[in-house]
Amino acid sequence: MTEPMIEARALVKRFGSATALAGVDLAAEKGTTLALLGPNGAGKTTLVRILTTLLKPDGGRASVAGYDVTADPGSVRSAIGLAGQYAAVDELLTGRENLELAGLLYHLGRAERRRRAQQALERFSLTGAGDQLVKTYSGGMRRRLDVAASLIGRPAVLLLDEPTTGLDPRTRNDLWQFIDELVAGGTTVLLTTQYMEEAERLAHRIVVIDTGKVIAEGTAGELKDRMGGDVLVATVAARADLSRASALLAPLGEGPPQVDPDQQRVSVPARDGTTVLIAAGQRLAGAGIALDDLGIRRPSLDDVFLALTGNAGRPGDEPARGTLPGP
Repeated sequence: MTEPMIEARALVKRFGSATALAGVDLAAEKGTTLALLGPNGAGKTTLVRILTTLLKPDGGRASVAGYDVTADPGSVRSAIGLAGQYAAVDELLTGRENLELAGLLYHLGRAERRRRAQQALERFSLTGAGDQLVKTYSGGMRRRLDVAASLIGRPAVLLLDEPTTGLDPRTRNDLWQFIDELVAGGTTVLLTTQYMEEAERLAHRIVVIDTGKVIAEGTAGELKDRMGGDVLVATVAARADLSRASALLAPLGEGPPQVDPDQQRVSVPARDGTTVLIAAGQRLAGAGIALDDLGIRRPSLDDVFLALTGNAGRPGDEPARGTLPGP
């Protein structure tokens, strides 16, 4: 069996009295995408910062491309690309100059970094804006430029920390396609995301962490199988009725209700979908709770995520910023 391109074993990181990572284990094989899911503050970005040598772990070990992140950080940096949550590009330089600067930090010769910069501009549909100052770029253009810069060094491992946050659907789809092409070419990708669709679309395996611990892992299909059966979904017309609806539906389910305040939705695992659907309608109508929708569907990755982690994010996880320079 080949050595994983990304590996963490019993990884621990503390910030004062707070434990951000409490013994995390994970691995990603060459030419695969591993998605890291978890609520805000779960430890995702802390893990990325350790894997990119921006933080030192307090316990355990981690390696990237066969190099220990603590013992050989320079070799790790030469093997990876990083695009953080926020586009780390210099807005006082042009797009082309940003890319050539990234090439310089990876110790590329002048001709080679110019060639790669041009290729990156073409691949990310930035050719027309390549010689414009980045301060004139839209948010989507900056994100594309940031990802392009992370690839100038042709990294064996690419770490993407919520790379599509704020992108329009078309740009997001373009980036997904490009990630697929990279992985097909042998690049290993670690992706942190809060978009379940993104994880399901891109990841060969998914790791879910919460409060600094791995609480589930597997393919999207394997994680969905954990839910079992159908899911009853009730969308209330008034947010004020969410708590009452949840309490009324709880006895009908095979597990605790999951409440999504933003969508004004209550989801309950249900084995006998038709019977539960009728009973739910009767209960909610009898309580005078108006509905926008009520139905039965198969479990989604969102259902799995909510069932595993609950619905409250926690602050405190530091964002990873920037495109990592070479050694």
